[in-house]
Amino acid sequence: MELRTETNKTKVRVPMREQPPQERARNFLEVPYGYTPDEAVEEASRCLSCKNPPCRGGCPVEVDIPGFISLVKDKKFAEASYRVKEKNALPAVSGRVCPQEAQCEGHCLLGKKGMAVSIGNLERFVADLEAESGEVRVPEKPKPTGRKVAVIGSGPGGLTCAADLAKYGHQVTLFEALHKPGGVLIYGIPEFRLPKSVVEREVEYISKLGVEFIPNAVIGRLYTIDELLDEHGYEACFVCIGAGLPMFLGIPGENLNGVCSANEFLTRANLMKAYLFPGYDTPIKAGKRVAVLGGGNVAMDAARVALRLGAEKVYLIYRRSENEMPARKAEVHHAHEEGIEFLFLTNPTRFIDDGKGNVCGVECIKMELGETDASGRRKPIPMKGSEFQVEIDVAIPALGTRANPILTQTVPDLAVNKSGYIVVDGETGMTSKRGVFAGGDIVTGSATVILAMGAGRKTAKGINEYLKWKHWEFNGQCI
Repeated sequence: MELRTETNKTKVRVPMREQPPQERARNFLEVPYGYTPDEAVEEASRCLSCKNPPCRGGCPVEVDIPGFISLVKDKKFAEASYRVKEKNALPAVSGRVCPQEAQCEGHCLLGKKGMAVSIGNLERFVADLEAESGEVRVPEKPKPTGRKVAVIGSGPGGLTCAADLAKYGHQVTLFEALHKPGGVLIYGIPEFRLPKSVVEREVEYISKLGVEFIPNAVIGRLYTIDELLDEHGYEACFVCIGAGLPMFLGIPGENLNGVCSANEFLTRANLMKAYLFPGYDTPIKAGKRVAVLGGGNVAMDAARVALRLGAEKVYLIYRRSENEMPARKAEVHHAHEEGIEFLFLTNPTRFIDDGKGNVCGVECIKMELGETDASGRRKPIPMKGSEFQVEIDVAIPALGTRANPILTQTVPDLAVNKSGYIVVDGETGMTSKRGVFAGGDIVTGSATVILAMGAGRKTAKGINEYLKWKHWEFNGQCI
């Protein structure tokens, strides 16, 4: 293919080819096709190879971004993948779902005056190409330390921590409550955004590092943390169970048939394959007129899944403006292209009963933006007398999640805050309980995949140091 000219190459990024909007809106195939080798080399050639690269400072897992991009530029694709995986055990995942515009690409110098280097697309390219080659390189296993570590939760944070601990030489067992590892990657993110085959191959790579996976293991029910430490020989535990308890608005009508949390809706569609009916007989109410409430990535995912399940109309109801939406720009863009109707500055006040216990509509009120609130965004204020109704047969609240207490309530000496999140040392991930570490959403509340991965890496270092000395300081006290 013909490459862009020298004078133009630093200004315009190479776009990633995609399924046409009207075609993809009715299938669950992945939307972007990925770069070809020529496209990847062209995009990599835009990188300025900064001596003090700011992009690295924006990466929570500290990938050597200029280093791997330089290797892509030189067509050393396998070496580029190895370079990424020195720091990131899930490059094919993060390349697809990481909010690069707010992190590595947000720090790229080219983005100050034009378009940042497409770091995420390049990361995805090298990971996919390595997998397609059938020659996935696995680091040599280090000398075993004889230390046993339990990782609880196989989402992105747990997978990352387990991989790093295995590279240190520790014996790692990863406990997963569901029947498949991957956490939110497998139950929360739709196939068209993150194919499950990609998650499975990343999990397989981590398994080859020596990590043992135990599914269907709800810690707090099957075993307590004390039992793992005292009876099963584990010398440390990492708790990375996410924050999977859905939040609701607390408005009238939320118990009507047809109102379903985004967590349940997406779990049925993704993990339990409801979208492949009748091949899989998982029940799901698809709906013809669907309202999704929220403005984050989960809301985008739920709206786009509802459309693909056959909805004739999907409304995305959000109480602020588009500028305040926390969802990735790419997901918002794709939702617009596919025909999702956005109702901005709109807040639901009640769900309407059809007289038979089913939702048949949602009453909303218009909002206007006031002063900046604690979130750094302008606070939405109801406009008196602006109520209106929207006809629907399914409503999907996607309003965030909070801490699930199943595990923490069985560990009385584990300090949690008033919201139920585990309290940790910010540098090491150590909790108030000796030998127990935590990270990800169960510590911070709902955040991104890559931030959970960053917590996994940082905590793996803390656990490794703890296992050397078997003592630690938590909030200034030796425990």
